[in-house]
Amino acid sequence: MDPLFTLAIAVVAPATLVTLGYAGLCWLSPFKTCKRCAGTGHTTTRILHRPRACRRCDRGLRLRTGRRVYNYFHRLRAEATR
Repeated sequence: MDPLFTLAIAVVAPATLVTLGYAGLCWLSPFKTCKRCAGTGHTTTRILHRPRACRRCDRGLRLRTGRRVYNYFHRLRAEATR
């Protein structure tokens, strides 16, 4: 076998597995917990430490980046076929 071909397989195969794994994760579990509020849906103010709603998530869950990209392209395709 050609060493260049072996190197290409060694690089492409793991990248493909990681991509397909993340796509599967986005399909099965499109939401993740918010890092700012740790999934509680509220944070505290810096000075007085009063609780308030989290600005990033509003309920403790955020849409994954991969799912957000999928939704964007899905909407583009749906609007193009109208």
